[in-house]
Amino acid sequence: MNPKPSVERGRWWQLLLFMVLLALGYQLLDRVEHASFSYSEFREALTAGKVREVTVSADRISGTMAPEPPGGEPKPFVVIRVEDPELMRELVAHGVKVTGTVPGNPWVQLGLFVLPLGLVFLVMRLSPSAGTGTGTPGGYLSVGRSKAKVYVEKSIPVRFSDVAGVDEAKSELQEVIDFLRSPDRFSRMGGKVPKGILLVGPPGTGKTLLARAVAGEADVPFFSMSGSEFVEMFVGVGAARVRDLFAQARQKAPCIIFIDELDALGKVRGTGPNSHEEREQTLNQLLVELDGFDPRGGVILMAATNRAEILDPALLRAGRFDRHVLVDRPDRAGRLAILKVHARKVPLEDEKDLEFVAAMTVGAVGADLANILNEAVLLAVRRQKQTVGRAELEESVERVVAGPEKRNRVLSHAERERVAHHEMGHALASTLLASGQSVKKISIIPRGIGALGYTLQLPTEDRYLMTRGELEARIAVLLGGRVAEELVYGEVSTGAQDDLLKATDIARSMVKGYGMSDSLGPVTFDLERRSPLYDGSVPGSRGDYSEELARRIDQEIRGLLDSQHARVTRVLSENIDLLREGAARLLAREVMSGEELAALVASAEGTQDKPPGPEKDAA
Repeated sequence: MNPKPSVERGRWWQLLLFMVLLALGYQLLDRVEHASFSYSEFREALTAGKVREVTVSADRISGTMAPEPPGGEPKPFVVIRVEDPELMRELVAHGVKVTGTVPGNPWVQLGLFVLPLGLVFLVMRLSPSAGTGTGTPGGYLSVGRSKAKVYVEKSIPVRFSDVAGVDEAKSELQEVIDFLRSPDRFSRMGGKVPKGILLVGPPGTGKTLLARAVAGEADVPFFSMSGSEFVEMFVGVGAARVRDLFAQARQKAPCIIFIDELDALGKVRGTGPNSHEEREQTLNQLLVELDGFDPRGGVILMAATNRAEILDPALLRAGRFDRHVLVDRPDRAGRLAILKVHARKVPLEDEKDLEFVAAMTVGAVGADLANILNEAVLLAVRRQKQTVGRAELEESVERVVAGPEKRNRVLSHAERERVAHHEMGHALASTLLASGQSVKKISIIPRGIGALGYTLQLPTEDRYLMTRGELEARIAVLLGGRVAEELVYGEVSTGAQDDLLKATDIARSMVKGYGMSDSLGPVTFDLERRSPLYDGSVPGSRGDYSEELARRIDQEIRGLLDSQHARVTRVLSENIDLLREGAARLLAREVMSGEELAALVASAEGTQDKPPGPEKDAA
């Protein structure tokens, strides 16, 4: 039986009781303690000269008496008015100050009483709702209610067929669906479904979509709530919302509770400056609810996070979130499957173009691929085409990677020349060094917010490991643009700022995180990767080891950058003519494809005695 109607009636009774008490208080405050007496006593006091002033109204006479002892306080009084024609004459004769009042409109008096109550009620009704999606009123009366959005069975159109590229995660979650559909199969064997299932993966990989697909496949209600929605300005609200959420879920069992961005709620507890008592109280309540779960109750708790390393260890132990499902970036086949799902309603010139996009988008997640396909559709509509072709798909990839073209950003001829040499330096360094990436396109057309040109480089295949030599080559390629400016112009510009930032990050990771330093040895200093001790604070890297060791780390990072700077300087110096020729062609055409660059390098190999091919010594 649903207790919500009785709860609502209880709230209305509480509000009615509050209004009655307020009315009684209003009446009590209106009654001032007076020295009230009969009208005869009032006339006697008037004759004796004891009345100082009076106020005559329609039904009463009020005023103050003269103080009896010297230095005493005037005493107020009130008497019922009696028709007395001689009263006014005697008041004037005894020198009493007389004032009168006009009778008030009873409707106005009623309005003055009802208006404050109405305002209080209106504020309580219109204040931010608890957002339960169940029709309950919001405001302060429901501040402790869960803000979860409830999707009933028929309102969840997402199925496993709508989720692609995460086949391993889907197979992991299939038994959850089987449990919700037929729990007797598990109970007969003494099996229990995991209490908590944590979806872990980078942003945009489809964790929320996967959770909704599980609910859709199982045909059960779905409670969705963000971790940040549990905590607000009132102390204890978060814990109350956790209790209410689980209470609602038990009433609709079997069902699924999904908490998105669990790291906002489940960050590791601590006593440092980043501790948050209200958040920790909410987390404690969540742990209590997980411990109190009835494994046969049919309520499955799912959560998603992209920062599993900062979650509290008590949340991840067996019996709570004891199953962790990785929702990782898709490989090439996964990207193609995702593109096919999003392209179901998109008219394509050739479905094989999706394979081209899947090959160009190494490292992209599902959200990126959906955005790329949507940008291609918008470009086709803008060009008044009826279908989406490869040109639109390729342009949409570039728009997502580097931003839209900014042809109205006019550069001087000298700036365009410098940008052409800069980008050609990147392209030649990537081609002549074993960087593990192939150049797809070079452009000196400004794009996005600050890019005056770009070199689109893509991995030749999906990679999950990188060697030290490949990382060093990446640094050299990033420094190639700056080195090209040094060789051609003798000085550098501000265009290499982003390149230097990325190169420094790679070098720092090699020295501090991957143990790729000969002098420091296989030691890691990357404190952010320590889990679960990391409490979310900014790591004080120089406070966890000596100043001398910190100085050596800085020297190693600088030495790594300097060595790769010298390496790419040597390679580009040996191919300076090729650099100048490529920059001239790029300046004339503004865009050069990877095939054109390969042909340019091949032609230079055939005309030079010493070919400029990939360097033999990568040291």
